[in-house]
Amino acid sequence: MVIGIDGSRAFLKNRTGLEEYSYQTIKHLVNKSNEHEIVLYLRKNQQVDFALPENWKIKVINWTYFWTQIGLSLEMLFHPVDVLFIPAHTVSMIHPKNTVVTIHGLEYEFCPQAYSLWEKVYMRCTIKKSCQWASAIIAASNNTKIDLTRLYNVDDKKIQVIYEGCNNNFQFSISNFQKISNDQISNYKPCLLFIGRLEERKNIVGIINAFETLKENYKIPHKLVLAGKPGYGYEKIQDHLSNSSYVSDIIELGFVSEQEKWELLKNAAVFVFPTLYEGFGIPVLEAQSVGCPVVAANNSSIPEVAQGSALLVDPMSAEAIAESIQKILSNESLKNDIIGKGYENVKRFSWDKCAREVAEILTK
Repeated sequence: MVIGIDGSRAFLKNRTGLEEYSYQTIKHLVNKSNEHEIVLYLRKNQQVDFALPENWKIKVINWTYFWTQIGLSLEMLFHPVDVLFIPAHTVSMIHPKNTVVTIHGLEYEFCPQAYSLWEKVYMRCTIKKSCQWASAIIAASNNTKIDLTRLYNVDDKKIQVIYEGCNNNFQFSISNFQKISNDQISNYKPCLLFIGRLEERKNIVGIINAFETLKENYKIPHKLVLAGKPGYGYEKIQDHLSNSSYVSDIIELGFVSEQEKWELLKNAAVFVFPTLYEGFGIPVLEAQSVGCPVVAANNSSIPEVAQGSALLVDPMSAEAIAESIQKILSNESLKNDIIGKGYENVKRFSWDKCAREVAEILTK
């Protein structure tokens, strides 16, 4: 059997959620299908940074625009495979009968105000078509599965839920960091931390409002650290931040490396993640894996992923966010209980388990 894998999202320099899923799943699929030939499709100038066994080969598709719908489609037309795996929700127009796609979430349907008109139209059409074309669908959570069946009338028998993993790879030395020094980390202590794209869907304005409430009502000494690259609605976030009375205590780092991310998480007092919708929510697990207590939203997949191991709040209430953060900051017993539950919760998730279950679908 020849299995093709779309690796175009996996080997980008600055990976976020979808890209991280693609990377980790492909990396952990290595050596799980030794009896099959695996073809990994990349864009030009992309490189694999881990060893591949002999049954894997790389095929670079030199197509600049509409890489999936033209470049990958042409590859499927002239060099078809038995099974095609798409880790990031966009199936090519030309594809084999056995095509497996991962759908992470339908954020644009639940937070339409956080997306441009073009993004909403493109994603809705793309994901609907991908669900129609695919022979099997992997959903990142039960919440996503329910959304697909309810909104797009996808047959639930076609969908299998496979949870994403958690990368506990935090054993880096601070000396390897590109941007953040030991002195800077010390300057951030104690801090409240958000890591993710700085966009409207992530409720950054709500986080800032909660931080202001904590400063005004509880006089906390903490700083607020926002780490992530800008996304849709960033200008609005910037305006709100610059007008904050506590702008000097709010630190915006931009995109941080994997090493920097783990050091920030290990040094944060609370990880704050009251987003408006999440298909899965890997950052919650990453924070828990290093003993950082989490305050997160009570919506979408977060209750399913956290399963009682975080304080969940209404993301539309800055007061509720602030109160939950203050509970952790002021109650050592509660804090330790949340940390302990977080450690236990993370054990349910691993990239190896995720890849093993994906491999079972691909080799049926």
